[in-house]
Amino acid sequence: MNHPDRPDTSQGDLAQPKTLTPALPAVTSFADLELPTEVLRTLTELGVREPFPIQAATLPNALAGRDLLGRGRTGSGKTLAFGLPLLVRTAGRRAESKQPLALVLVPTRELAQQVTEALAPYADALRLRMATVVGGMSIGRQAAALRDGAEIVVATPGRLHDLIERKACRLGRVRITVLDEADQMCDMGFLPQVTEVLDQVHPDGQRMLFSATLDRDVDHLVRSYLHDPVVHSVDPPAGAVTTMDHHVLIVHGPDRYAVTTEIAARDGRVLLFLDTKHAVDQLTRHLRASGVHAAALHSGKAQPQRTRTLAQFKNGQITVLVATNVAARGLHIDDLDLVVNVDPPTDPKDYVHRAGRTARAGESGRVVTLVLSGQRREMSRLMAEAGIEPTVTKVRSGEAELSRITGAKAPSGAPLDGPAAPRPKNTNAPFRGLGTSKDTSRGTGGTGGKSRKSGEARKLAEARKAAMVRRSR
Repeated sequence: MNHPDRPDTSQGDLAQPKTLTPALPAVTSFADLELPTEVLRTLTELGVREPFPIQAATLPNALAGRDLLGRGRTGSGKTLAFGLPLLVRTAGRRAESKQPLALVLVPTRELAQQVTEALAPYADALRLRMATVVGGMSIGRQAAALRDGAEIVVATPGRLHDLIERKACRLGRVRITVLDEADQMCDMGFLPQVTEVLDQVHPDGQRMLFSATLDRDVDHLVRSYLHDPVVHSVDPPAGAVTTMDHHVLIVHGPDRYAVTTEIAARDGRVLLFLDTKHAVDQLTRHLRASGVHAAALHSGKAQPQRTRTLAQFKNGQITVLVATNVAARGLHIDDLDLVVNVDPPTDPKDYVHRAGRTARAGESGRVVTLVLSGQRREMSRLMAEAGIEPTVTKVRSGEAELSRITGAKAPSGAPLDGPAAPRPKNTNAPFRGLGTSKDTSRGTGGTGGKSRKSGEARKLAEARKAAMVRRSR
């Protein structure tokens, strides 16, 4: 049901909030912004020469202290768009114990660490202290960092809530608050904790909300907490990014396992998305047994392990990252040119964010989604909602067309972690966890059900025979 005061919008798009004060014009260079010399020098040292569109549009207004609502495609430079104003406007002030001055709230640990790493050189140049507050790491150490004094805190909602409950953090002096990927925080159920945070920060402070997608999930936050915001939507949706190719590959159920393995064995890195932690772990074990340098990433992994896996993927030690949607946002990997949805997403936003791991910052990339024949209609609907017109191709493992689209090739077969497990007689048996039914005989022509029944009958016959022997003694 639509709220009577809110205009209806198609496909869940955010109703445009009213802006009373005209926005400042965009700039063409960082030199136009009168940034501190230390920041300009750091930008030059890091090779950041010209602002991306989202930065050019939002930096003048953010530096002036305006509230912001910004949409920029993931990988478009949103971190510096909110990070530079946050740091520059905080510079020269000193935080008291447990009382930070600026806050960046993000949905995942990976994004928190990435934001911290991206802003750290500029914070160091301005002599600002940063603290990263996320789950999966020592809460005692994080409390100590806040106790010692940190001007900037980058946090996930759950861990920040825990520290506030412990009275290890107070937000009353926070005058700049950033919500990055706010829609995902709402999707993940963090809305109550986000509003709790916004109710505690300084009421006259600056609020900036950035995301790759802005829809009615964040409508409450925009209307309740942003005052006379400047609205910028400078990047096209994923379907309009000319450097990104989209492919839907129609695969035969029993062949999906082999297709996935051959794609993973390609030259170059690839990011594979699946729906569940169990499926991620199962596929990763199989790939490593096939000679593919793969590693798993999901919320069930300890944070140090997740951090190490990402580092190995970035430096090339790992060529295949098998992940759940935990890697769909905030993950920046240079030169990642292929993303594969092994399990098709069920939501257009999930597709957009998964796809956004490639073709970043103007680079080219390809997004491939594996689909069974029975999933074609649903996938067509999802693509249409995402504004994408993919190339649809039927493929089989070992075919040249699969190699042309993805670079697929046969794996070495040399196991990386000791002897390989015995292979099933039917090497094209469907892989449980890749969208196939637990009953592998359904819809695939398999014989798994018959095998189980015959095995159970054999066990029953053996039990009866043993009973007869006992009675005859």
